[in-house]
Amino acid sequence: MTRPSERTPPWRYALGMFGTSIPINLIKGSIVLLYVDILGMDVRAYAVVMTLYAVIDALDNPLLGFLSDRTRTRFGRRRPWLLLGTPLLAASMIALFTPPSWLDGSGLVIWFAVFAILSELFDSMLNANYGALLPELFPRERSRAVANALRQGFQLLALIISLALTPVLTTSVFGNEETTGGFTVTAVLYGVLAVVVLLVMTLGVHENPTYGHEERPRFLPAALQILRNGLFWSVGLTGACYGIALAIVLAGIQLYVRYTLGLSVAHAFVLQGEVIIVAAAGLAVWSRVIARIGALRAWRTAFLVLAAAFALMFFANSLLTALGAGVVLGLGWAGMMATQDLVVARVLDADAARHGTHREGLFLSAFGVFGRLNGAVTGVALASLGVLFGYNSGDDPGTRTDDAFRVYLCVYPFVLVALGAIASRFIHVPPAQPREGRDRAAVAE
Repeated sequence: MTRPSERTPPWRYALGMFGTSIPINLIKGSIVLLYVDILGMDVRAYAVVMTLYAVIDALDNPLLGFLSDRTRTRFGRRRPWLLLGTPLLAASMIALFTPPSWLDGSGLVIWFAVFAILSELFDSMLNANYGALLPELFPRERSRAVANALRQGFQLLALIISLALTPVLTTSVFGNEETTGGFTVTAVLYGVLAVVVLLVMTLGVHENPTYGHEERPRFLPAALQILRNGLFWSVGLTGACYGIALAIVLAGIQLYVRYTLGLSVAHAFVLQGEVIIVAAAGLAVWSRVIARIGALRAWRTAFLVLAAAFALMFFANSLLTALGAGVVLGLGWAGMMATQDLVVARVLDADAARHGTHREGLFLSAFGVFGRLNGAVTGVALASLGVLFGYNSGDDPGTRTDDAFRVYLCVYPFVLVALGAIASRFIHVPPAQPREGRDRAAVAE
């Protein structure tokens, strides 16, 4: 008898990663260039907004996950939230990249704050539910690893578009480096694409109906149990070292190319494209590494590779040397993508086995609070460039922009990833446990 949780083809679920990645990576990769460098918003205002966002996100993430876990409909627990959040994310993202031309000063900051926070809110809504489906749809680690590898492949495809191709579209095809029109057109195209893809995914997944008959979790007892879980803190904080480093890179890569390498923004297409292609090829390599040494040891190794990449990137002084460092960066990034979610999934499995309740939404959203720290940290890191190097905005860049973005893109991520590599050595997650017997029992009921 086919288990309900395995009725969804892995590729159908994985396709959703393409849809969720397109909007948020456009935001992460281009928002600093648009608002700070082109529109002239002060980096200190950017830092304040991102810190405010981090506080709001720390509150709304667990709430959204909790509401998802408690949802009971004939369409499932997660699908209604995915159908609601998809158009709202697209609309807020398009508005974020369409600031009225007459806005400046505080008005521009308010527009940025409103739609940046709304975009992240709806992104949290989508990812809390999409991420919770992975352990539910694919209870066996082997099938889970296949689904995860496929969705990371779709994410890389999305990154080729939303990161590597975007600088060409926004500054060369639909606009130029001094205007905002190209960003608006690109945002509309990406928004439509994301909505179509996410609807195809959402309407094609089959949640496990037995989970919908479990007792609805209560917020305070569930939250306290999670907060008392030592692995929640150790895995969450260590994973945040990687997440924040990645967010800094996404936010700063175009300005690194522009100021540190002294090239046009469109050249970021070459560097980002190479890193993504290497990462895509690296996923197959890391899948074999995981099969040989396990997800936990592979996770620790990926941290080390990523740290080495940032060290090499620091010494790059041309596109050619940056491309050399980018090969190592792509390999390390592939390793983190292949292992991070598997380590987290083991923590979720252990929690469900211990407490008898599947509350992946709340648990993943609580983990998401660590990830959402990247907004505040990237904002503070950007603001520090004004203090250290005199870079306050595109209108007031100072005289040391090359050093500023070398430190921003290389030194800050290296320190974070090195801390993650050290911390990961002290983390031990429960071994993978097959759940076929428990699933068969659930079907029989």
